[in-house]
Amino acid sequence: MVSEQPKVLVLGASGFVGANLVPALVEQGYPVRAASRRPAQLALRRWPVELCRADVLQQDTLAEALEGVDTVYYLIHAMTEGAGFDQREQQGARNLAEAAQQAGVKRIIYLGALHPEGADSTHLRSRSQTGELLRSGGAAVTEIRAPVIIGPGSAAFEVMRDLVYNLPGMITPKWVRSKMAPIALPDLLHYLIGVLSVPQTQGCSFDVCGPDVLSYEQQMRAFGRIVDRPVRILAVPFLSPGLSARWLRWITSVPTGIAKALVGGLKQDLLADDSAIQALLPRELMGFEQAVRWSLAQEREQVASASPPLASLLRRRWQPQYGFYAKQDGAERLIDASPQEVWSVISQIGAAPRYFAFDPLWRIREAMDAMVGGRGLAYYRRDPLKLALGDRVDSWTVAEHQPQRRLTLLFGMKAPGMGGLTFELHPVGRQTELRLTCWWYPSGAWGLMYWWAMLPAHILLFRRMVANIGRLSGSDALPAPA
Repeated sequence: MVSEQPKVLVLGASGFVGANLVPALVEQGYPVRAASRRPAQLALRRWPVELCRADVLQQDTLAEALEGVDTVYYLIHAMTEGAGFDQREQQGARNLAEAAQQAGVKRIIYLGALHPEGADSTHLRSRSQTGELLRSGGAAVTEIRAPVIIGPGSAAFEVMRDLVYNLPGMITPKWVRSKMAPIALPDLLHYLIGVLSVPQTQGCSFDVCGPDVLSYEQQMRAFGRIVDRPVRILAVPFLSPGLSARWLRWITSVPTGIAKALVGGLKQDLLADDSAIQALLPRELMGFEQAVRWSLAQEREQVASASPPLASLLRRRWQPQYGFYAKQDGAERLIDASPQEVWSVISQIGAAPRYFAFDPLWRIREAMDAMVGGRGLAYYRRDPLKLALGDRVDSWTVAEHQPQRRLTLLFGMKAPGMGGLTFELHPVGRQTELRLTCWWYPSGAWGLMYWWAMLPAHILLFRRMVANIGRLSGSDALPAPA
C-alpha cells in the first residue's frame, strides 16, 4: 500500500490502457479521479473512484478536473478521429500543459510511443510532439515510450488476432518484417504505476519493451501456433502502409482510424533499451507467447467489464473467434417529450407497431432465419405494453432493462456473431435525447461480411426508427444536439 497517496487524475480513462490503469491504481491505494468526455460510460464500470467530464480540446472543462490533483496520467490520443488527428493531439497537449500549470499540478505521466530516428509516421511523430508540448508547462513530465502492447483491447494485438482468425492466407506489405519487442500489458502497468513512487523518474523519459525481439510476421505465426490456426504469409514490396490500412477496415474489428495510424508506425524497426527503467523498477517481464496466452485468457473478462449491465451475458456467450471490438452503427434524435413518454413507446417494440420502421424488411429477415432452422417466425411477447429483464420479444431477448434509461435487446436470429440493439434515454431540459446503437461482435471473416452486407440497410433503418419513435412519443423529433 502507498503511505502518502497523492490524488491522481487519469485522462483517457475510457481507453484501453486507462481502463486497466484505473483499477490497478485503486488496488495500490491511490485516490483516483477518472476523466472522460462521456463520464456516463465510465459510470457503467462502477469503479470506486471520482468521475468527471474533461475534454482536452475544451479548456474550460479542465480546471474542475485538475482541482486538488497532484499527478496527471495523460493517456489521450485522437487516432479514431481521422485526418488531422495529430493537430488535435497537439492542441490537447497545449491545453493540458497550460491548465496543469494554472492548477499547480506537480507531475504529468505521459504514455508515448517509441519514435526511431528518421521515422516518418504521423502517429509516432505526433506522440513525440505531444510529449514536448506537455513539457512546455510547469509540471515535471515523466514520459514512458512504449512499443506494441500485448493485451486484450490493444489495437496492434487485436489487428494481429483478427488477421490470424479471419484469413486463411495473407499477402502483406514488407512492414510485417519490421522488428520490435512488444510489451505485455501487466508489465506496462508496472512501469506506469511504479514511477509514481520513484522521485528520480520525474522529468525523465524512459523506453520500455518486452524481452523478445520479433517481427510482426513472427508474432502472427506465434499467435497462430497458440490458437492452432496455421498462418500463411506472403510479403510483397508493392503494398504500401496506406493501402494496407484501407483494406484492414474490412478484415478487423479494430476502429479504422486506429488501425490506419498503427500501420503507419510499423514501417520501421521499433527497438528499445529498457535498462534505465529496469534499474529503477526491476521486474521479470513476460515473453511474447506468455503475454499472448495471458491476453487470450483475460479477454472474456475484459469485454464483460467494459459493460457491467451485460457482463453475465457477455461472459456466457463470448467465443474466442469473436472480434474484441464491437462494430457499431445507430442514430440519435432529440425528442420533444419526457423520458417516460419515450420509454413507453420503446417498450412496445415487437408489438404494434413492431419495430417502428420498414417492417417488411424485418419480415424478410425473419423468414430467412426460419429457413435455416432459426426462430425468426416464432413471434411472442409476454405483455404488449411492458417489458422485463429476460423477456422474449420474438427472436430477441431483453438483456438490459433500466426503465426510462437503457434497454438492450439481444439479437437471437442465426448469424455469425453476437449483437443487439441498445436504446439510451437522456433528459435534456424538457426534452429527451434518444440514442439507438446497433452493436455486433463479428465471428471471424463471415461475421465481418455479414456486418458489411447489412450496413446499408442499417443506415436507413435506424434513422427512420428514431424518427418514428419521436413521432409516436407525441411530437416530431428534433435533430440531436452535437
